[in-house]
Amino acid sequence: MNTISLVGRTTAQPELRTTTGGTTVCTFRLAVSTPPRDGKDQPPLYIDVITFGGQAEAVSQHVGKGRQLGVTGRLSYRQWESEDGSPRSKHEVIANQVEFLARPASGNATAAEDTPDYDPDEPF
Repeated sequence: MNTISLVGRTTAQPELRTTTGGTTVCTFRLAVSTPPRDGKDQPPLYIDVITFGGQAEAVSQHVGKGRQLGVTGRLSYRQWESEDGSPRSKHEVIANQVEFLARPASGNATAAEDTPDYDPDEPF
């Protein structure tokens, strides 16, 4: 079984694109807090998330930097070669469900305004 569930905040505006085959793809990075270890705070984990189709369009339209999201999907590992020929790789989550956890107080609120404790200098 390959299932992962995360709750975190977006670190930037999601990016929407369309593949040559016509599939809509949205990518974003999620900052997920980690529990303290040995009495010391730990830095957040930064996880790249990919979503497709109508869900990709909804995320692109309604999510901005700092928006709290819940993501469920599968963990994926990708390898490629950079332009200079060096090998690259990363883990990412292929989302099958994205939940908007913090709602705007009014229809005119921005993503930063929908979370009362949002600080643009904090990653989450």
